This record gives sequence, C-alpha cells and structure tokens, in this order.
Amino acid sequence: MWQEIDTGSAAIEKPLDILAIAAHPDDVEQTCGGTLIRMAEQGYRTGVLDLTAGDMGSRGTPEIRLKESESAAGAMRLAWRGNLRLPDARLENTVSVRMSLAVEVRNLRPRVVILPYWEARHPDHYRASEIAFEACFLAGLKKLSEESEPHRPHKILYSSLYANVTPSFVVDISDQFERRMSALFCYESQYGQSTDASELFPDQKEIRDRLSAIARFYGNLIGVKYGEPFVIKETMRVDDITAMGVRSL
Repeated sequence: MWQEIDTGSAAIEKPLDILAIAAHPDDVEQTCGGTLIRMAEQGYRTGVLDLTAGDMGSRGTPEIRLKESESAAGAMRLAWRGNLRLPDARLENTVSVRMSLAVEVRNLRPRVVILPYWEARHPDHYRASEIAFEACFLAGLKKLSEESEPHRPHKILYSSLYANVTPSFVVDISDQFERRMSALFCYESQYGQSTDASELFPDQKEIRDRLSAIARFYGNLIGVKYGEPFVIKETMRVDDITAMGVRSL
C-alpha cells in the first residue's frame, strides 16, 4: 500500500519498523532498496519518506515521478511511502523543515531510520542526512508538539553505497537484487529511452551494469553475490563471538 503524506498528518495505525529518508524519488531504490525488500520479506513494516519530488530534474515532472515512486513502492513491498514536497535542489536545514520532519517521525514511529551518507556530491543528499538526523532527535522531545507523542528511533543507519568509505556492515541482497532493479526502473522518466539530457543519463543496460558491479563488490566483502553497505557512528555490540558472520580464513 502506498499513500502520500501530508505535513502534520495523524499517526499511522501501526508503526513502521524501518523508515528510509531520502532527498529524491529513486535515491532509496539505488542505495538501500534491496535491504528494504529483504526486511519486508522477513515481515517488517518498511517505509520511505522522500523530501522532494525531484522537480529540478532534467527529465520528467514532479507528478510523473510521484506516480513512478508509487509503482516502485509496490515493487519494494513497502508498507508506506510519502513525500514532503520540499523544494528540490534547494533543501535548507531550517527550523520549520526540521520541525515538520520531526512531527512525521513521531507519526510514523520507526525503530530504525536509514539516511543518506553525510558527505555527497549533491547538496540535497548531505542536507537530507543532516536535516533527518536532527529531526529524529527532536522527535523525542516531549514538548515538541501537543498533537503527537514523542518518539526517537533506536538506530540510525547511513547508506554508503556511493561513498568511498569502509562500511560498518554489509547486507546480503543476493535474492533481492533483481527486484531492487525492477523498482529502480519503475522510474521510466529517468531511466527509459529519451533524448532529453542524454549526455547525463547512461542507458538502462549501462545503469544495470554499474549497479551490478557495485553490488558485486560489496557482496564479495561478505562472501555473497550482491550486497548493500551501511555505516553507523556508534560501536556495534557482539554478545556471541562464535556466531559472528563472514569467515576470516
């Protein structure tokens, strides 16, 4: 099921287990879509909140990209998807933006939040990470809003697929990779055949080859076919060192 979010909307009936927050429609599909699919297949309620509709993109329109994101949501088996319709390519970390996003975090009540890595080429990507992190903290303040209950996510993960950093861990998405690609290619306006901005957009085969190579690289780090990398800022806890995954030798 997919629904578009309205700023200040009431809390959903059942909390999300995992919420990915990104700057544009199709960001999540590229960076952590396989992980969201795998978690949904394990029975978790997953969701995506895009901050903009990509209205400054060289291809397509906001209306088209919202419809495409709905199709992608179905492919990723999301329980919920929404869009704040903030200005694309002009994201700013303002009080009003932080507060609006914090209220949505309270309404959705995720246990885990996935954010873009905090360094990126596109300013919207690193600003989305900064805004969302601060919003997750603010969401736990009791006096933030009288219309919603405080909620602070337990874990913040950073999707680092396009960052040249060593991941804290990698998720095996070997069984989910093809569905992830299907979700990405729901954005026909961006990845279909078109002469618009053709010098900026590789064809679909090239995109598949590139993303397959990246996923194979990270999968190889953990001994599987395809993987998605993540970074966390805190130290991971291990209770049973005999049950740790990935062989050393």
